[in-house]
Amino acid sequence: MSTRERRPFPLVPRRRLTGLPFGDLPGRRRGHGSDVIGHREYEPGDPVMTIDWFATARASAARGDDEFVVRDHAADEAPRVAIVVDRRPAMSLYPEGLPWLDKRDAVREAVGAIVVSALAARADLGALDFAGGEEWWLPPGRRDRARLVLEREDEASFDAPSDSVERGLAFLARHRRDLPAGSFVFVLSDFLEPPAADAWRGAVARGLDVVPVVIQDPVWERSFPDVGGVAVPVAEPDGARVGVVRLSRGAAARRRREHEERHARLETAFAAAGVRAVALSTSEPQEVDRAFHEWAEERRRSRSAR
Repeated sequence: MSTRERRPFPLVPRRRLTGLPFGDLPGRRRGHGSDVIGHREYEPGDPVMTIDWFATARASAARGDDEFVVRDHAADEAPRVAIVVDRRPAMSLYPEGLPWLDKRDAVREAVGAIVVSALAARADLGALDFAGGEEWWLPPGRRDRARLVLEREDEASFDAPSDSVERGLAFLARHRRDLPAGSFVFVLSDFLEPPAADAWRGAVARGLDVVPVVIQDPVWERSFPDVGGVAVPVAEPDGARVGVVRLSRGAAARRRREHEERHARLETAFAAAGVRAVALSTSEPQEVDRAFHEWAEERRRSRSAR
């Protein structure tokens, strides 16, 4: 998977961080950074640029003597990014030649977009999936992480259990040392088998910046076309076989209504948990990049409006 021509999107935190550019997070320790966390008296060796001249003037006037005051900053630290990939068999649909979204390619392109953006932000990158029924966990780091995550997309099978997303959120909750509050967690799935609402709320309550990446065919999964009386190809959930079915007009209408109601419930669950999703309906790299940039811009606007 080539990432050289990808356009990185900014990692915009869910909560506004005063004075920080996109992609930088304040640490808990004092140090060189842009986030002011307090003031103290000047000590020999403090850089002149850290002196707060307004606070110095007030302190000097109050004490009747020169009293220099400097700003204390939180050290800027790299953000942490974890990618959770749902590898249920249905996420490997659809076989080449069918007029549907190739979910496997969409996953690959989405992972590529996130990896490039994590590299641009100097983020510590990690990944998690449950291919084969066992967790594959790559703790966040920088050295060789991008290469390992991309290689995983070329090698991993799509045979994970149906509750992979819920398992993934629970797994990350037990690894707070690797993913402290403020860490980005991108969850890639079609969410046709969504996790319990408590799973989203629990992850958000623990301070994780969860971003669902919804990979659905806009015609056949988010809705359903008017194909009453027409023979249409249908893939088995495991992707191994394709059959042809003929639906009545009423059956097609019922399926469309069910799909649209399912998607509405998903959006309601995201809104209730306070998370904003990235919607992918294509595997074209430029369109995938655009979807992530639109997500970042929407986040930036919503934060500015608060």
